[in-house]
Amino acid sequence: MSDILKGCRDQIDAIDEQLLELINARAALAREIGELKGEGPIYRPEREAQVLRRLLEKNTGPLSAEAVTAIFRSVMSNCRALERELSVAFLGPQGTYSEEAAIKQFGGLNNPKPCMSIDEVFRMVESGNADYAVVPVENSTEGAVGRTLDLLTTTSLHICGEVALPIHHCLLRRRHADGEIRRIYSHAQSLGQCHEWLNLNLGGVERVSTGSNAQAAELAAQDAFAVAIAGRRAADIFGLDILAENIEDDPKNVTRFLVLGKHEAAPSGQDKTSLLLATKNVPGAIVGLLTPLAEHGVDMTELGSRPSKLGIWDYVFFVDIKGHYQDPAVARALHELEQRASMFKILGSYPVAVI
Repeated sequence: MSDILKGCRDQIDAIDEQLLELINARAALAREIGELKGEGPIYRPEREAQVLRRLLEKNTGPLSAEAVTAIFRSVMSNCRALERELSVAFLGPQGTYSEEAAIKQFGGLNNPKPCMSIDEVFRMVESGNADYAVVPVENSTEGAVGRTLDLLTTTSLHICGEVALPIHHCLLRRRHADGEIRRIYSHAQSLGQCHEWLNLNLGGVERVSTGSNAQAAELAAQDAFAVAIAGRRAADIFGLDILAENIEDDPKNVTRFLVLGKHEAAPSGQDKTSLLLATKNVPGAIVGLLTPLAEHGVDMTELGSRPSKLGIWDYVFFVDIKGHYQDPAVARALHELEQRASMFKILGSYPVAVI
C-alpha cells in the first residue's frame, strides 16, 4: 500500500510541475496580449465568460463546474495582476455577501475597496478611486434592492457583468457567550429572508436592521446578549460561533449582483441587456412601449418599476432582455423602443452570469 501511495504522490508532483509550467506560459501570453492592447481595459468580462463557458463544455469531472470556474477565475485574476491590480468597491466591511460576490467574479481581490453604503460604492468608481463596483440588485426571496435601482437612474457607469450568488445564512454569536438572547442584528433583506425561521426559533426577540451583514457580525462580537445573521466568512473574520446554519426560509435563496465600470462589455454570445425606460402615464402605455421587443423576437426576462421621484405616481421601468445591444435584432427593437419612450437609457449589455 505504501508503494502505491508513493507512486500516486509522485504522479501528483509531476502533474503539479506541468501545471506550474503551463500556468506561467499562460501568464506570459496574457501579459503579451496586455502590451498589444495598450491603454484599453485589462478586465474583459465578455472574454472571461467565453473562456469559462468553453472550459465547462469540456469538463468531464470529477471536478464540479463550480470548482472549475473558481480555479480558472483565480488563474485569470493573477494573470491580470501582472498588468495592473484592479481595485473593486463593494458594500463592506469585509465579510459581506457583496465581498463574496466580488471575490467570485474577479477570482480574488488584490485591492479591495469596502464601502459603508451602496451610494459610496457607486461614487468610488465614478470618481476614479476604484476600477469596478459590485452591488446587489435583487434577491430571489425579497425582490429588488431599491437603492441600487435608484442610483442606476443617474449614474454614468455601465453594467458590464452580473454575479449570481447562492445565499446561505448562519446565526452567529460571540464565542463563549451564553444566556438570554435579546437582539438579532442583520441587514433588512436578510431579516426578511429568515423571517419564518426567526418566528419559529427566536420569536419575540428584537430585530435590529444594520447597514450590512458584516456590520451585524461586528456588533454581535461586541454584544454578549446579541446574535447576528451573516455568512460563514463573517464568522471567521469576527471570531463568532455558528449556532445554526442555512436558516434562510428558501433553500434556493440567490442574490443577483451587478458589476459596474466605466467601459462597456462587448458581445460574448450569451448576453443580457438592462434598460431604463419611462412613458406617459396613460392606459396601455407600457404595453405599447414594449411592443417592439415582441415584434423583433427579443425576449424580455424581467420588468420592474420604481418611483421616478419626479411626481406622485410617476414611475420608471427597469427591463432586462436577452441579447447584446449590438445584436441586429436587439438593435432594431431598441431603436423603435427609443422613439416611443419618454426616457430611454441602456444601462449596459453584459455576459449572462457563468455559474
